[in-house]
Amino acid sequence: MKKQPLNLALETSEVPQPMADGAGATDPGPRNVLLDLQNPDLLTPPRTDAGTIPNLKFSFSNAHNRLSEGGWAREVTVRELPISTSMAGVNMRLTAGGVRELHWHKESEWALMLNGRARLTAVDQDGRNFIEDVSEGDLWFFPAGIPHSIQGLKEGCEFLLVFDNGSFSENETFLITDWFAHTPKEILAKNFGVAESNFASIPAHERYIFQRNVPGDLSADEVSAPNGTVPQSFAYRLMEQEPIRSRGGMVRIVDSTNFPASTTIAAALVEVEPGGLRELHWHPNNDEWQYYIEGQGRMTVFASGGKARTFDYQAGDVGYVPFAMGHYIENTGETPLRFLEMFKGNRFADVSLNQWMALTTPALVQDHLHLNQMVMDALHKQKQPVVI
Repeated sequence: MKKQPLNLALETSEVPQPMADGAGATDPGPRNVLLDLQNPDLLTPPRTDAGTIPNLKFSFSNAHNRLSEGGWAREVTVRELPISTSMAGVNMRLTAGGVRELHWHKESEWALMLNGRARLTAVDQDGRNFIEDVSEGDLWFFPAGIPHSIQGLKEGCEFLLVFDNGSFSENETFLITDWFAHTPKEILAKNFGVAESNFASIPAHERYIFQRNVPGDLSADEVSAPNGTVPQSFAYRLMEQEPIRSRGGMVRIVDSTNFPASTTIAAALVEVEPGGLRELHWHPNNDEWQYYIEGQGRMTVFASGGKARTFDYQAGDVGYVPFAMGHYIENTGETPLRFLEMFKGNRFADVSLNQWMALTTPALVQDHLHLNQMVMDALHKQKQPVVI
């Protein structure tokens, strides 16, 4: 069989080979060199990797994209990443005026605005309404069952949605147009107290995402509610929060303590400088769902029983760490690495390996690991989430 030439884009790049320290051998192909370049630690694992661990990476670029007039949406669920049983994610884009139609779902929805601006609306079970404009870096949270909508403003927008169930699918939400289409017109007439003929033009099927005129000033869309507005805002200005700074980067943590509406999802936005490290740690409360926003990084996950596996991540990738497994994330690029750590729960929690050792009897630690005094003196009793 004739060997296929490498992609022209690789002619000036070194083609990686699965070889290290005298082990392995060349791979003449067939192979996907572009993927190998993005996943060097799968092609040539560190010697410290051992055993079998499920796949902990899936890229939104590998997900099916649903195109609509007014935008698009793609999802990473337990179907795409089987280990991700606790959470699922959706990457969505709306044009200027594009509408994610009025809908609700069984899962809570947490979101980060990646770029642009959008207008949100919602109504709760007590007839209190909510309307607000959000921009890059802002969050929102809609509890399960609360109906809401999203519309792109004049810049359009792109955002990440995260749901507290790995089996969630954007294609299975409760849509207002879909409900109307599947309700007899005589029932609609009786429900709304008008003649059946008034429903002659309702859509025959769901609209999901559709194009509408760009909204004007927020005040023009506000509706007076007899019961007032929701008591706790469904939006949160994350970038106005003062971050936890340390050598190597910063972290912003958001959960029910500072965003009271977010009762089932907690998160941290982490920024790691080139050469920096999200320190060795684990989470004692739940699995961790990750989304990589910018840069490139490497994560090794320690799964107990002598098992460990290393994965490489780029912007747009989803990562996952099962409950209580130790891990770190290292910035392997030349620009800042920014990513989200997400959890199904109302509080963010992590356990620092460094802090654990620093707050344990020193002789006991030394007897375990045979560490010299220089290492012991370097331990810190306060958490430093990002180090360098």
